Amino acid sequence: MKKIKLLAILGFIVLSNTIFAQVKKSGAIQFETSFDPAAMAAANGIKLPEDVIARMPKASKTDFELLFTATNASYMKVEEIEDSNGANGGGGMRFGGFGGMGSHDYYYNFTDKSLTDVFDLSDTTFFLASKLGVSNAPSIGLSGMGPVSPPVIEITKTDETKKILGFNCTKVIYKTTTKRKILEEEKEITDVVNVWSTTDLGFDFSPNLNYWQSGAVLAIEGKGSNVIATSIEYRNVSSKDVNLPKKGVVITAEEYKEKVARRMKGRGPRNGAGAGIRTISIN
Repeated sequence: MKKIKLLAILGFIVLSNTIFAQVKKSGAIQFETSFDPAAMAAANGIKLPEDVIARMPKASKTDFELLFTATNASYMKVEEIEDSNGANGGGGMRFGGFGGMGSHDYYYNFTDKSLTDVFDLSDTTFFLASKLGVSNAPSIGLSGMGPVSPPVIEITKTDETKKILGFNCTKVIYKTTTKRKILEEEKEITDVVNVWSTTDLGFDFSPNLNYWQSGAVLAIEGKGSNVIATSIEYRNVSSKDVNLPKKGVVITAEEYKEKVARRMKGRGPRNGAGAGIRTISIN
């Protein structure tokens, strides 16, 4: 009898460990993004009068959620309502971009390392093949402050570490130097962004496709714009939340840029469009 009880206990422990291990491979990570328009203007070398700053919108915050399984993931904006799994975990109802040029959802397939950018344009849902570390978004400059030469990006990998949500993260520094014409005056603008990533999660991800070297990015610290992972919850995730929508039109990067250019045409020239980028990696 004792032997039977011992075997039953051991079986329960093995089963519990198996279930726990499976849950550890799926869950949700909540991200908070903050944006300060006045700080962003200052970072771009634009000195605004105090009365203009006083009328500008104050810093805003937006919540995003990464849902992941062992094979797939999706990243999008959320609202404070239950998601399709009935869990609120600080996230809520997934609120896909759909409806604006600036709203994009990203779907990851860890098996073949593919990434798809899903967005709506002219009432049509498009699928755009993307890649971590490379953004397909068209370069749209501000009127009167276009770059006079391609920006140079220096990427420096450091040994500096810190904990985010209990994960060991390492810092990579992105230093961008751009010569811009601001109100007919040429200026050199330098911007520094710190990117913190971890390999502990076992998959590749970044809340901003421009900033990624390896692992999962949990924080991006810039001037006027920041992203930080605020919580993680391991739980079951529905496959429909991490797989591509059933309907969509495949589009290439060039076709996307042409569509955006046609849509922006008539809003005045954007001097920054089409500027190249030169990148330098420093290990």
